Amino acid sequence: MAKTTIMFGIVLILLGIVGFVSSPLHAPTALIPCAFGILLAIFGALALTEDPKKRMLNMHIAVTIGLLGFLGTAKSIYDYIQMLRGVQFPHPIAVEEKAAMSVVLLVFVIFCVRSFINARRARA
Repeated sequence: MAKTTIMFGIVLILLGIVGFVSSPLHAPTALIPCAFGILLAIFGALALTEDPKKRMLNMHIAVTIGLLGFLGTAKSIYDYIQMLRGVQFPHPIAVEEKAAMSVVLLVFVIFCVRSFINARRARA
């Protein structure tokens, strides 16, 4: 799961860079997915250890970061659906980027929870 965490971190970093470059204002807030991606990549790399306690701790920190990121951007999924229905937003690129970040983090959290459940079952 550590390598998967690093992969999701890289996806978020790329999302932030693409959002920043495609934004006409080059707003620094477009780089927020990069911050979450860097954190996920760091804790994913730290989880590549043989020590099961350290691996478990780092993966729990990573999923907590993912969950907080999802909760902070979850409303943007609704905003994106509204945008598809014709509602105008002042910064549509920001809505798209936040919705993409939200979906990526939701998938990451689901993968982590499934992995945690499988690990617990394997121990029992």
